[in-house]
Amino acid sequence: MVQYFVGSRASNLAKAQVREYLRPLRERFPDATFTHRVILEGGDRDRESLASDVSAVSGGSAFSTQQEAALSRGDVDVIVHSLKDLPTSNPSGLALLPPPGREDVRDALCGSTLAGLRKGARVGTGAPRRIAQLLAVRPDLELVPIRGNVPPRLKKIESEGLDAVVLAAAGLHRLGMDDAIGELLPLDRFPPSPGQGALGIQVRTDEASGPLRAILATAGDLRVDAAVRAERSLLAELHGGCSVPVGAYAHVLPDGELELSGQVSSLDGATQISGKVTGPSAEPDKLGAALAAQLIDQGAHAILDAVRSTLAAPGTGRAPGRA
Repeated sequence: MVQYFVGSRASNLAKAQVREYLRPLRERFPDATFTHRVILEGGDRDRESLASDVSAVSGGSAFSTQQEAALSRGDVDVIVHSLKDLPTSNPSGLALLPPPGREDVRDALCGSTLAGLRKGARVGTGAPRRIAQLLAVRPDLELVPIRGNVPPRLKKIESEGLDAVVLAAAGLHRLGMDDAIGELLPLDRFPPSPGQGALGIQVRTDEASGPLRAILATAGDLRVDAAVRAERSLLAELHGGCSVPVGAYAHVLPDGELELSGQVSSLDGATQISGKVTGPSAEPDKLGAALAAQLIDQGAHAILDAVRSTLAAPGTGRAPGRA
């Protein structure tokens, strides 16, 4: 019997994702024992500051730095992340394996439908992408920054007098909270964060980890892997991250080709550019680079440079709006 330690964040969603990932592996490899270990991240300790501010203090990602350090030290053997929380580059000695099947990639509006929101409604979300996308469709909305785990964010509808909050549908599904969804936002106007709905399975690349990588490889879905690699390649080429308003969604078409859509928005939603490319599923990174070049030709760098300047300025803790 061989034992492996599996790390994740402390939230109920993170624990649900670990159970989802390990269930088939435990059935398939009864001689292997998988033990879960919780690792606290900066974003879990500080749930008031913006995620970008927490990342700046930690010198890394608010949602992955401590887990990656634990993996590198050998405290755990594999990390199960929400892929959308991971930077597009891996620390030296670490790599991502193909994820298992992907959950719903869409964002969910909870508490109302978009059309049902009153004029000037207060909607909670701390994500610049979601803020920009909502303001592009409904410039009258007041966007209120919120952070935390899924259930506490939902409760802010009552505790802070919000009309609605925006959350990832994948998290709601995994927590069995589908009843909270008022509307699933359409992908053509609200493309998700790159990797949303997918798990990020991170391992060491040393020779000693070879047997574990072989076990975990049996859980990977190559179609999902191609899709998220294209999305993350687009983000990397744009020098983006989770704090900039970049949306992307890729999927394999019936003919086997990979289709990738992308969108870049200004923080106030007043300017949006988008594009779509199709190419071989075997070359997802090239597809991401090709769409990035298309968006850059349309002015993506200027938009994102302005976003970064705004987010880096003092007093930007409140979500932007349009007059």
